[in-house]
Amino acid sequence: MRLLRLATIVIVALRYGLDEFLTGHERFRAVRPLARALTFWRDTSAPRAERLRLALQDLGPIFVKFGQMLSTRRDLLPPDLADELARLQDRVPPFPSEQFVATLERAYGKPVDEVFRSFEREPVASASVAQVHFAELPDGRKVAIKVLRPNIADVIQHDIALMQTAAMLVEKLWSDGKRLRPRAVVAEFEKTLRDELDLSREAANCSQLRRNFLRSPLLCVPEVHWDWCTSDVMVMERMTGIPIAQTERLVEAGVDLKKLSRYGVELFFTQVFRDGFFHADMHPGNIFVAVDPEHFGKYIALDFGIVGTLSETDQGYLAQNFLAFFRRDYHRVATAHIESGWVPPDTRVDELETEIRVVCEPIFDRPLKEISLGKVLLQLFRASRRFNVEIQPQLVLLQKTLLNIEGLGRQLDPDLDLWVTAKPFLERWMQNQIGLPALKRRLLAEAPYIVAALPEIPRLLHRKLLAPPSASDEAIKELAAAQNRRNRLLGLIAVLLVAAVGLLLGRPG
Repeated sequence: MRLLRLATIVIVALRYGLDEFLTGHERFRAVRPLARALTFWRDTSAPRAERLRLALQDLGPIFVKFGQMLSTRRDLLPPDLADELARLQDRVPPFPSEQFVATLERAYGKPVDEVFRSFEREPVASASVAQVHFAELPDGRKVAIKVLRPNIADVIQHDIALMQTAAMLVEKLWSDGKRLRPRAVVAEFEKTLRDELDLSREAANCSQLRRNFLRSPLLCVPEVHWDWCTSDVMVMERMTGIPIAQTERLVEAGVDLKKLSRYGVELFFTQVFRDGFFHADMHPGNIFVAVDPEHFGKYIALDFGIVGTLSETDQGYLAQNFLAFFRRDYHRVATAHIESGWVPPDTRVDELETEIRVVCEPIFDRPLKEISLGKVLLQLFRASRRFNVEIQPQLVLLQKTLLNIEGLGRQLDPDLDLWVTAKPFLERWMQNQIGLPALKRRLLAEAPYIVAALPEIPRLLHRKLLAPPSASDEAIKELAAAQNRRNRLLGLIAVLLVAAVGLLLGRPG
């Protein structure tokens, strides 16, 4: 099986001239004439990036998803390859409905018609990992049912094994292979795929995102019906709306595209900085717009197999970097990179500051239609390579999502000013992190520990005061005076803490 699949991959690669990526290297100069003689039958007039995209499409859904992931790693790829791979679409023919029904009946242990009031045999969506059908629950609620493709785990296992072999060869044969860490990239891709194969994990992601935006004017997230969910089946509320890519229909329905584009930016920053939990697969196929009276103009998110999380530390440094960018404070950007550990501690701040200024200064005060965020990221990655910046794994999905947001923004409102839209949000967020709201939140969080520690303070002070002297009388007197001052200060702090905690606990949030 694996040998047959390997033979298929080799044939497709030769058909599209992908051997040029290998023979183009100096080490393989000697075999170029032989390669040309053996492959005279093919047409390689198209650009190499286009041929790579077509080859991945021919190799099937797993390779398509791998190409999509690679398109976000602009630190690894030349610009032409990254741009072309970003065009890959995860469109896969549906598998037979009989297999879908068989999976449901295995999961529920009874015929599908006894589980649902009605079930639509025709699929409404089909992708590389799963397929979706509509149905009705016994109480009449309309739902969407997502089921994994038959034998998808075996397909993934075989293709991932071949990718790991290819990554090892790239690392050994290519001079730049170790720096690009191809095996780590494949491992990252495998982890993402494995997560997508557990639909109970996706259901949990969906439930968390819904809870975060339950009363939001920006986003609708379907409700998960847990009683009908398993690791192979996910049942959620059926959502209706217009695909965000169909801008003409949105305009006809009366949706304000400019407002929708601003909502998209705010939605991104809300997920990242308020929640530290964000939908990381926001391509147009997963985003709809509600046009019903109750939710008119809101985004509808679907497909929650890939989400990203950020720690408070990551959020803080990211916010500082964004705000410093918006204020053109390149010195602060450089120092934030050093403080976060993203660059070596011996990096010269002035050199890093200059490099960042060269990349960023030309892009300000220009509408989004004149700025390619992808090119800006590429330039930043090139600059970062010079300073040995480590690409943070937790930020890769964030970069991918930011590129998705850029694409949506261009589509809805080419004149959207990303900087003007985002800056007030970030300033409010920073104020909430370092101002009185942050103090109140942290005091409330620490209140149980403060209350538990307060009774211990007199005993600890008493023990300290009775400690045997080990210095001269003058030194002891000075120490006693200092201790008295410290005791009075500690007493005052204790009183203030008790008062603050009591005040905060006694007031509504």
